[in-house]
Amino acid sequence: MDMPTPNPEVLAKKGRVVSRLRQVLPADAVISDEAETRAYECDALTAYRCPPLAAVLPASTEEVAAVLKICHDENVPVVPRGAGTSLAGGSMPTADSIILGVARMTEVLETDYENRFIRVQTGRTNLSVSGAVEEDGFFYAPDPSSQLACAIAGNIAMNSGGAHCLKYGVTTNNLMGVTMVTMDGEIMEIGGAHLDAGGLDLLGVICGSEGQLGVVTEATLRILHKPEGARPVLMGFDSNEVAGQCVSDIIKAGILPVAIEFMDRPCIRATEDFAKAGYPDCEALLIIEVEGSDQEIDAQLERILAIARTHNPVELRESSSTEESARIWLGRKSAFGAMGQINDYMCLDGTIPVSQLPYVLRRIGELSKDYGLDVGNVFHAGDGNMHPLILFDANKPGDLEKCEAFGADILRLCVEVGGCLTGEHGVGIEKRDLMVDQYAAADLDIQMAVKDVFDPKWLLNPAKVFPLQSSEPRRMAAE
Repeated sequence: MDMPTPNPEVLAKKGRVVSRLRQVLPADAVISDEAETRAYECDALTAYRCPPLAAVLPASTEEVAAVLKICHDENVPVVPRGAGTSLAGGSMPTADSIILGVARMTEVLETDYENRFIRVQTGRTNLSVSGAVEEDGFFYAPDPSSQLACAIAGNIAMNSGGAHCLKYGVTTNNLMGVTMVTMDGEIMEIGGAHLDAGGLDLLGVICGSEGQLGVVTEATLRILHKPEGARPVLMGFDSNEVAGQCVSDIIKAGILPVAIEFMDRPCIRATEDFAKAGYPDCEALLIIEVEGSDQEIDAQLERILAIARTHNPVELRESSSTEESARIWLGRKSAFGAMGQINDYMCLDGTIPVSQLPYVLRRIGELSKDYGLDVGNVFHAGDGNMHPLILFDANKPGDLEKCEAFGADILRLCVEVGGCLTGEHGVGIEKRDLMVDQYAAADLDIQMAVKDVFDPKWLLNPAKVFPLQSSEPRRMAAE
C-alpha cells in the first residue's frame, strides 16, 4: 500500500517532537517509521484505522512523565495504549497524535499477602497478576475474556469485568490505588494500600475514565484467597427468552453464584466447531458456577437446579471433576475467537437490568431480522452485561454501515430499558455519538468539566468518549 504524502508542516513538527523524545527515551523506544507505526493504527475494533504520528514505549513512570511533558509543550495529542485489545476504539490514534504504550512496564513492584494487595506496573497482563500470586493461594478477581493479553492499564481505563464479576465485582471494586501522570508531566499518587483514601474519591473518577485524565503507570490491586472449591453446571434451553427468565429468577431468589454466563445457538454452534467442548444441541445455554466448601456448593446448586427445572431445560449437566469443569468453560472462553472463524463481527457491550433479559433478547432477534444480519449473543448474564456479536461482511459495500446502525439500535434499547451504553468495553469512538441517548447536555457538560481540570488543553486521548459536537468547541477554546 502506498503511504499518503505527508503534510510539510506535520512533517516538521513530527521531526522536532521525535527528536526531543529520543533525548529522554532509549532509541528503540521511539517508533517513527511510517511502516512501523502501522502496527498502532487500530486496536481490536479493526473497522477503523489511522496511523499515528509516532509511538513511544517508555519503561517507567519517570519516562512517561518526560514524554507527556514534551507533548504538552509541543501541543501534541497523546493516546495511551495498554495491549490494544479495546473493542470500542479506545486506543485508536489520530493522525497528529503520539501513541504512548505501556507494554514494557510489566514489573511486580510489591506483594503483601498479610494486607492482601499487589502493586504492579500497568503494562502487566491481567492473567499474569494472578500468576504472580497463585502459588501462594491468592488470585486477582477481574477476569475479562481477553485476560491472557489485555493489560491492567486498559482494565483500569475501561473498568473491565469478566465472567466472575457477578460475585467479585469489576476493576473499580478491586483497585486500591494508582500512580498517574497528568498531561503536563506531574506524577500523582491516588489511593493506596489501605481500605479508603481521605478526601475526594478521585480513584473512582479515574477508574473507567478511558485515558481522558492521565496515564496510569502503576496500580495497587486487591488480591484474594483462592476459594476452597468451585463447581460449574451447564444448562441448555429451548429459547433465549426462557434462559433469560431462568437467570432473572435465580437472581430474584437472592442466590449469588460466582458466574452466570449465556450463549445462544450461533455461539454454541461456532464454539463446538472450534473447541469441541461437548455442548448440547439447544437454542440457549447457561454456565453457572458456585464456589465454597463442598457443603456450600451442594446447597447453592440444589437451589439453582430447582429453579432451572421449572423452565424445562433440554439438559442439566453438573461437573463432577476438574477436567469436566474445564470442558464446560472451554467453549465460553473460546467464543470470541470461534465467532471470528466464521465471519467479521462487531462486539457490543450494553448493560441492562437482569429482569429485562427476556425482553431484550427477543427484541435483538427481531432487529436481526429487520436488518438482515445475524447476531450471536454471549455475555455475563448475572449482571446483565450483554455482548451481542453482529456478523457482517467487511468486504461487502454497505454491510459495515448496516452493522453500525443495528448496533446503535441495540445500545439505545439497553438505555431504554434502564441500562447503559457500556459495561466494560468503554465508550471510545464506537459509542461517543450515542452518549446523547444516555446523558442530557448538562450531564455531559459536567463530565467534560472534570476533563478540563485534569487536561486543560484537551490533548489526552482525543476524539473519544464525548460527542464531537460537544467536545470540539472545548478543545478549540483550549488551543
